[in-house]
Amino acid sequence: MFDIKAWAEYVGEWTAKDPYGFLTIMHLALTPLFLGSTILSKKLAKIIEAREKDQKKKRRRIKKKKITKAKQLRKD
Repeated sequence: MFDIKAWAEYVGEWTAKDPYGFLTIMHLALTPLFLGSTILSKKLAKIIEAREKDQKKKRRRIKKKKITKAKQLRKD
């Protein structure tokens, strides 16, 4: 089975002995994750903006319908 305690000690020793190597490996390992996060957050922002635009259009249509109904009722 995988011994987490021994692995943590190994990583701690490695970090103490070669901090720049450790940071380089961590940077290389985490960069794709950060890039993926950036791309997904931009896509989510676009989706949210599109939904807000649609909701605004729907509200405007409903408002215009109410106004035209009110004007027709006043004419009658």
